[in-house]
Amino acid sequence: MFGNFLPNEHVKSIFDIQPAKLKQKGIKGIITDLDNTLVAWDVRDASPEVINWFEQMKSHDIAVTIISNNNQERVSVFSEPLGTPFVYSARKPLGRAFKTVAKQMNLKKEEIVVIGDQLLTDVLGGNTAGFYTILVVPIVQTDGKITKINRRIERIILNYFRKKGKISWEE
Repeated sequence: MFGNFLPNEHVKSIFDIQPAKLKQKGIKGIITDLDNTLVAWDVRDASPEVINWFEQMKSHDIAVTIISNNNQERVSVFSEPLGTPFVYSARKPLGRAFKTVAKQMNLKKEEIVVIGDQLLTDVLGGNTAGFYTILVVPIVQTDGKITKINRRIERIILNYFRKKGKISWEE
């Protein structure tokens, strides 16, 4: 019942995702969420560490595209200085944005990983569209109104997975 909510992998932050390991898995592209995945939801610009992470991916020929449910201004202000393609108002977990980005990257599903901090948008959307998914711990514990509701539902799902022995990490 909850299978599409289970990520393939869980890490503390994007900085635990190394390009050499992705390349070993045959990954050539990343579709990543923005808010609370790359930076806190109320932070406008990329930190030097995030910029470095993007540069590492680029130097290993791993394409990165940001997809966010946030508005155009928020996503473009963050993405454009990085020279990173983006999709705003993506309507995750619907699969359309994921599939569009894969087509733009000219990569197969098996060559792309989806990274995000939410089960109900990023992981569900990535899994439903057929991608490898990595769940990261949210950068900050504060969220917008809709995300707060999602977090309550996520806790129920994560507790179910823990009881079934499907996950071992703590929130």
